[in-house]
Amino acid sequence: MKNKGWILWLAMAIALVALALVARQRIHFDWRVFTEQLKLADWRRIGIAVTLIWAAYGLRAVRWSVFLRPTKHVSPLKLVGSQVIGFTAVALFGRLADLVRPYLVARRTKLTVGSQIAVYTVERMFDLGAMALIFSLTLLLAPDRNTLPHHELMVRVAKVSFAVTLALAIFAVFVRISGGVLAAFTEKTIGALSPGIAKSAADKIRAFRDGLDTLASFGDFLLAFGVSLAMWAMIALAYLETMWAFVSSPELLHMTLARCMVLMAASMGGSIFQLPVIGWFTTILATSATMHGWLGVAAEPALGCGAVLLGVTFLSVIPLGLIWAQFEHVSLKRVAEESEHAGVEALTTPEPAHETAT
Repeated sequence: MKNKGWILWLAMAIALVALALVARQRIHFDWRVFTEQLKLADWRRIGIAVTLIWAAYGLRAVRWSVFLRPTKHVSPLKLVGSQVIGFTAVALFGRLADLVRPYLVARRTKLTVGSQIAVYTVERMFDLGAMALIFSLTLLLAPDRNTLPHHELMVRVAKVSFAVTLALAIFAVFVRISGGVLAAFTEKTIGALSPGIAKSAADKIRAFRDGLDTLASFGDFLLAFGVSLAMWAMIALAYLETMWAFVSSPELLHMTLARCMVLMAASMGGSIFQLPVIGWFTTILATSATMHGWLGVAAEPALGCGAVLLGVTFLSVIPLGLIWAQFEHVSLKRVAEESEHAGVEALTTPEPAHETAT
């Protein structure tokens, strides 16, 4: 398995080098201008952006504590470390370390790993819903929406995004009410074609249903979604602060929220299948190519801003997480491996009944 991983990383590295060579031939790039852009950047704004990203980890802890309420009352302060260390593991080891957060929360709260993976599943749904709502409403209502590149396409994408958000909400209600029936139906119908895929899909539906059971009331739902909206608003502001920091680039200095949404979508698309270290460069390429090709930013500030955005939104947690891990005596490499094994075991072992709230 490790050999396959190294082959994948090598292939990605070769692809990146090839892409860089092609880009070098097609795009005139001045490294002196690139360096000047970084020197002239307003690093106070970049500091504000980092602070916003760090504060967002605190909001994640608040939201996770809301999800835990039906099972166990846990202070958000007790969960901040798990969020920070978990995202540090993702930054260093890629998306394969995504289960570090639910694993650490389970270990800290003495709950099952499976129950926290269910919470993680619902957390991702809230992230998707909040981001999609902000994205679609911004592109549909922003005063400058008609000035966006390919604005008609952007408006269509926004409408589709809004429709998908509503569909997900309806699907979530249906799963909450009849998740077991839906899982059994999925397993039966798809099982005729592929039993393995059918079982995997059914297990994910059951995990999603179990996660939705963590919301004991409509008030908890509103609180969790409100926190999600606030968190993603802070992340969007961190993007804007980082771009506004490049004062020598008029396009970045006057970046609007609507254009920022386009960039955020590209950035998140580039980080979905995040590989260790190599994934950093794919994210930089995705964001800088969007700024240069879609938003009209010159190549040098686009690359500089793309690199700084990666540092602010994704890598800035690393020093904080490494220090926090030392205080909590956590080995990031070991906990990443343990969380992967625990996740596989949790998905293949039936969960016991939920504990009563304490």
